[in-house]
Amino acid sequence: MYSRSSEPVRFERDCAAVLVPQGDAVTLPAGTVGYITQALGGSYTVFVEGNLFRIAGQDGDAIGKEPAEPLELPDDATDDAVEQLVWKQLRTCFDPEIPINIVDLGLVYEATVSHRDDGQRKVTVRMTLTAPGCGMGEILVDDVTSKLEMIPTVADTDVELVFDPPWNRNMMSEAARLETGML
Repeated sequence: MYSRSSEPVRFERDCAAVLVPQGDAVTLPAGTVGYITQALGGSYTVFVEGNLFRIAGQDGDAIGKEPAEPLELPDDATDDAVEQLVWKQLRTCFDPEIPINIVDLGLVYEATVSHRDDGQRKVTVRMTLTAPGCGMGEILVDDVTSKLEMIPTVADTDVELVFDPPWNRNMMSEAARLETGML
């Protein structure tokens, strides 16, 4: 799901939101009017009264959007199949200001799948931000955590924000550099 349009919306109920880029949690009251400026990975960036707000996918109903379908895996899924789904889920995580997923932005340094003693899986992710002072860091970590915990058999996640090595545009995929004009 991707949109660069300015689709008008009216909040049907009070809705938790995050102010972009500061990262402050706020509540937008029912009746608020705005425009969706980005709809990627199941979350929405909405422009309201001169500010940008990120609306989580599970709150999409507040602006008339359907929630995503649950993820499925066969009961006998291999670690490789789970790892492929991990990377697919990571590609549904977006910085609210940049219409490129965090994998193609080069923000994910590592994602590994391991087993806990009870047979459930644990996913460990090391990632960074485009700038160390970015107010959206906790929001992106929470987004990654919640998206990975949607994967069947994943019972635990450890998402670590690191700044060594520091991010630079050369870490972006070629397609991301082309899309942003950073060749």
